[in-house]
Amino acid sequence: MTQPPRVAPANDRFYARTFSLVTCLVLGWALFKIVQPFLGPLLWAIFIAFLLYPLHLQLAARLRGKPQWSAAVLTVLTFVVIIGPLTALSAAFAAQVGDLLQIVQDRVADQTKGNVLNLANVPWVSQGLTWLNDTLDVDLAQLQSWFTQGSREALQTLASLTGKVFMGAIGTVVGFVLMEFMLFFFIRDGGEMMNTARELIPMKESYKVKLFDHLAAVTRAMVYGTGLTALIQGALVGISFLIVGLPSPIVFGVIAALVGLLPFGGTALVWGPAALVLAAQGRWGATIFMLIWGAVLVSLVDNVVRPMLVSGRANVGTLTVFIGVLGGLAAFGAIGLFLGPVILALIIALIRFRLEIRRAEKALVTDLS
Repeated sequence: MTQPPRVAPANDRFYARTFSLVTCLVLGWALFKIVQPFLGPLLWAIFIAFLLYPLHLQLAARLRGKPQWSAAVLTVLTFVVIIGPLTALSAAFAAQVGDLLQIVQDRVADQTKGNVLNLANVPWVSQGLTWLNDTLDVDLAQLQSWFTQGSREALQTLASLTGKVFMGAIGTVVGFVLMEFMLFFFIRDGGEMMNTARELIPMKESYKVKLFDHLAAVTRAMVYGTGLTALIQGALVGISFLIVGLPSPIVFGVIAALVGLLPFGGTALVWGPAALVLAAQGRWGATIFMLIWGAVLVSLVDNVVRPMLVSGRANVGTLTVFIGVLGGLAAFGAIGLFLGPVILALIIALIRFRLEIRRAEKALVTDLS
């Protein structure tokens, strides 16, 4: 006669669960301390491998099922595509920031009639300056001094921050090499890693499929929709600065691309003030051109190209993008521009899935009763 299985006492079960929890916390903390120095390159490698995985599957099939060769080819292509443009863009940006600082200093030191900063020559501004002088005892010289100091500090801060944005969490040559090294393994073994992660999630298979599909759709929507659209808009703004002869088109093109990630204002925060500067200079033809270029062409990219790129993918809410972009950038650096909204979208998806499970359970109870 077989004996019934022995049920562990409650104290033993409590001890086992407590021991498992403490062990997981200690190992998780140790794992975080181990990967923390390489967190930036690690996140970039995972992010890029995730985006390249569909291409990896196609390329591996063409290479007769050799994933290592496909991963090697994509890793080399990533190096060529990233390092060349970023190096050239970073050098040009740094040079133009220096030139822009010099222009600001020179124009304040040498006031001329056509100077943008000589606001007293602008009729529709002179009344406001007179009111400030009479009411707050603030004259034009004080305004110019504040403007010069603020512009210099803003540009210097921008120069230092943009270098981090260009290289993101990678930041150094060593970090980039580490990212490339890890990228090969994440591309080659990414499918197996993803399947292992799916098996560990305590959720029905149908919900797992929906969750991972939603995560993939959100990530690609952020990259191809928001990210690529912002890059196109930034390039168009830089071209417009080059056409009308405004200084540092690369600097303001990069700034336009960054603010283009924001769900409000966007590139108008760059080409709008540029149009005001052109109007203050009396260049009305260039002003009209800048307004038409920004309001029609640049906005057309946001209203037409973005929906085309996001079509068929998950649509990320405006509030999610806003909080995710700013919070992610502060928490993770450049990778946070995309990682922040993805994490928030994942949290929202988990909440929705949990609500669906509760509704399904309530409906089942109602049917049984």
